[in-house]
Amino acid sequence: MSLLIIVLAGTISTVVAQVGVGTKPEKGAVMYLDGTRKMLDEKWTYWEGPRLAATLPIKWIVVKDPVGKGSAVNSNDPTAAGGKYGSADIVTKKAFRDFRLHVEFLISKPGGNSGVYLQNRYEIQVLDGDSTKHGMGAIINESESPYHAYNGVGKWNAYDIVFRAARFNNGTLTEKAMVTIYFNGKKVHTNHPINQVWGGPNSGIDGGNDGGKGITDTPGGLKLQAEGHDVLYRNIWIKELDLKNADTDF
Repeated sequence: MSLLIIVLAGTISTVVAQVGVGTKPEKGAVMYLDGTRKMLDEKWTYWEGPRLAATLPIKWIVVKDPVGKGSAVNSNDPTAAGGKYGSADIVTKKAFRDFRLHVEFLISKPGGNSGVYLQNRYEIQVLDGDSTKHGMGAIINESESPYHAYNGVGKWNAYDIVFRAARFNNGTLTEKAMVTIYFNGKKVHTNHPINQVWGGPNSGIDGGNDGGKGITDTPGGLKLQAEGHDVLYRNIWIKELDLKNADTDF
């Protein structure tokens, strides 16, 4: 976790900022993935997109944490072999609008590929070796990759995110979705608007709607992508918010 040093009246006080690997759930947050099979089955399911080929129960497997204690969940679903995203992606059974998210991931081998989808729409990329706008930590195709903040293969990484859903008036989009992201304790995107869903109908909600630009006022779950790679996940928690103003900075 990141540490913030505060000097008050000649004394030094250390405050643990709520970002970074190992961050515990905030008050009011709910744990969605603790690395156990029980929680995986209780709170997640396969996303029923047009390319779904996997069948329940979820075939993502629970594995021993390779660098720490406890367990994690491996996204390498056999159905997604060869990079068939959308065929075995998993999504929370609960749907969300505005929220604070913490998610930790570990890429086991060079080139490992997955993705974290906010509202099952907007991908925050998980891709080793790519520092382009399609690469690690990017709001995919809409921001630069903060590759400098990546801890690398075989190490745990953390995204800390505040997300505000798109706003509508009588079905018309009035405010775009917005996000602020910390990557391993470093603020890398601040109040960044998100324009569309990328990747087509196999990518997420509204992906096939007007080329991904036809965003609708439908809440969506948190989705994790299976692309046939050994990418592990653990310590995922979400705190629901109600952000009246277009401001996600924290």
